[in-house]
Amino acid sequence: MQVSTFYGWWQFSVCLFAFLALLSIWYHIGKKQDDFGQVWLALSILCWSASGLVEIISWENMTPGLHFKEGLRSVFSLLNSLFILLALPWFRYLPKVLAPIIKSKFWPYTIGIPFVFALLPTLQKMFSTSNTAIISELDVYYAFLTLFFLGFVLWESFEKRRLPLLGWLSIVTIAITLLAQIYKLLDNRINLLLFSAIFKTSLIMLFFALALSWVKELTETMIPAAYQLKLRFLKTSGLEKNRFQVSVLGFAGKEDRVVQLTPTHYRLFKLFAERRLGDTEGWLEIKPKNFDVSKTYDINDHNEIKRLMVVLLDGLFGKQCWTKEKHFKPLKATLFEMSKHRERRIRLLLPKENITIENDG
Repeated sequence: MQVSTFYGWWQFSVCLFAFLALLSIWYHIGKKQDDFGQVWLALSILCWSASGLVEIISWENMTPGLHFKEGLRSVFSLLNSLFILLALPWFRYLPKVLAPIIKSKFWPYTIGIPFVFALLPTLQKMFSTSNTAIISELDVYYAFLTLFFLGFVLWESFEKRRLPLLGWLSIVTIAITLLAQIYKLLDNRINLLLFSAIFKTSLIMLFFALALSWVKELTETMIPAAYQLKLRFLKTSGLEKNRFQVSVLGFAGKEDRVVQLTPTHYRLFKLFAERRLGDTEGWLEIKPKNFDVSKTYDINDHNEIKRLMVVLLDGLFGKQCWTKEKHFKPLKATLFEMSKHRERRIRLLLPKENITIENDG
């Protein structure tokens, strides 16, 4: 009894603090991004806090003959799993196999229908005076469903953000959580409390690590202003593909980022830099549809600029780790300037002193 009471106070206080802390991170950062994933995760932790409160209260005198305490534990466990599943569509990185399911408009039904089928028998048993034990297995089976999706999503999130160690820790935490659910099925109270304390603490820390990795990514993917960016075109040697590189300085997180370009993209980007460093205004002309056959144009069409931007973004942030609205458009606006008179002319926007071209080897 003393162990359960101590565990209840621990779970109530620690999880309540974690709920408030995670919600504070969302209030200061996530709210501005219209990202409510952290809210659902915070609510899932709040369910653990409420479950700890259930352990503290003496229900025997309040609800004699009823399985009220066990029922409330199962209800809060079901709600915890439901809130975690509701948070998953807000995750930026999802496994390719599971993404169509999680992002589907049927996702609320996919997770909601099993939740209702698990909740109704639990509520019925809560108010039953029968000596039959409450069906606690239902929330365990729903937890298995949650852990299946959560494990893959956590791994993908940390892996895409180049945090593989946290990805492995998430797998270990999911394994410990599964073990705790098995102990719950076996009704091993002491071992259940031990593993429950371990996996809840580990999951809470992972949720905070996830939030901080998200903040880290926001900082590192923030597009600097033109005057903050510096370009250095590295030496090339013949047609060696691995030598067509551009060093970009100005992003947060590390001193510089080296982007690997194809020879075609390298020549085009270097042409922008050479024109910018030249005595002219630095404009490059894009070939119009009805072009003058006697005239030579610098760029055949707008798709050349688009392809160059895609290669630069893949090199700066990683493939599939950037979006059109938050990365493509801001970086293009930082790097390039279109002619105001719609003359199909474009030039590099960076100051001349921020551009360095090494002599080709």
